[in-house]
Amino acid sequence: MHAFRFSLALAILAAFATGDVAAQKKKSTTDDQGYIPQVLPEGKQKKQKKQEEQTLQPSRELPNTIVTETDHLTFDVSPLSAKGLLSQQTRDALKTLLRNNHGTIVKLRAFVAGSGDLRRVGELTAEIFADKHQALPVLSVVQVGGLPLTGAQIVIEATETEKRPVNPNGIAFISGQDAASLTQSLDHLKNALHSTSLEPADVVRVTCFVSSLDDDKSAHVLMSGNFPNASVNYVQMQREPVSPTAECEAVARLRSTPAEPVSFLNPANLAKSANYSQVVLVASSKLVLTGAQLAFGTEERDLKLAFERLGKALNSSDARFDGIVMSHFYLTSAGLLTKLRSVRAGYYSAKHPPATTLLPFEGLPSLDAQMGLEVIAVAEASSAAR
Repeated sequence: MHAFRFSLALAILAAFATGDVAAQKKKSTTDDQGYIPQVLPEGKQKKQKKQEEQTLQPSRELPNTIVTETDHLTFDVSPLSAKGLLSQQTRDALKTLLRNNHGTIVKLRAFVAGSGDLRRVGELTAEIFADKHQALPVLSVVQVGGLPLTGAQIVIEATETEKRPVNPNGIAFISGQDAASLTQSLDHLKNALHSTSLEPADVVRVTCFVSSLDDDKSAHVLMSGNFPNASVNYVQMQREPVSPTAECEAVARLRSTPAEPVSFLNPANLAKSANYSQVVLVASSKLVLTGAQLAFGTEERDLKLAFERLGKALNSSDARFDGIVMSHFYLTSAGLLTKLRSVRAGYYSAKHPPATTLLPFEGLPSLDAQMGLEVIAVAEASSAAR
């Protein structure tokens, strides 16, 4: 009897053992064989999730051109500061402009005094705008002889687009008016305005370039008093005195829509030149803004290369040389003037040359750059549509 019970127990144990082996064999055929679950620490889980959620960083290469709406343009100027050196002042100026604007900044023109590296302005512009998730603007950087605040190393002019139309009839670009004094130059601007049925109150930006800041200590008050609604800025062109003594340019809001999309004017009460128009009225819906193109060298071929690069930039935004309405030339030597005029004649319209400011300055972002050129042009499609 005992032998029978012992045999039965052995049979039962053998049956259980056979079942376990079969189950193990069945499990071993799954994809999870040998898998040991891995659990990341909580901190690493959050870091990994954050990395997965990150999006591609926006490009930090500043554009050569930007297309914008004429009737939405507004203008601003950063406040001067003597706090810190160039990098800190640039950061502060850019952040102030971004904080104050009500739309999008499309162009910056920076005037730098002192010996700081001008290239930092572009680097900081790209960095700050990208960090703020703002579209990058076009940029021009020019070294000047001085700013009207001791210790100030940079002032930045901003061209912005408002969310709503603010220039329903278009805008006027007025060439730099050279004169023997700041007061006379401002008077020339007012003469240009009156000849086109505009008033000083219509001016939205005035920039004056002077030979010496010491010639008129009340320049800012004088400019603001004459043009109460304008963003005003003035700088000394070079460290040493240069000619002219003063030259002021302006942008104004039109009171009525002109008959043509673009009108090039030379009022009788202002000096006439074959190289530029004194006033250009623009009613075209779209404008193309460029950053500065640099010429490296003093030969005509060097200047031509800058114009060729400018032409390619304009073409990429549906604009041409004959559509330029405003141009700025920044020379580091007055000796380039004759060559520049000769080269410019091969690209600009002889019949309708743009409004222009052409002056000597202390320097440009590259040490071997001798000339900088930036323009505003009408987009061909918008001009044809009007």
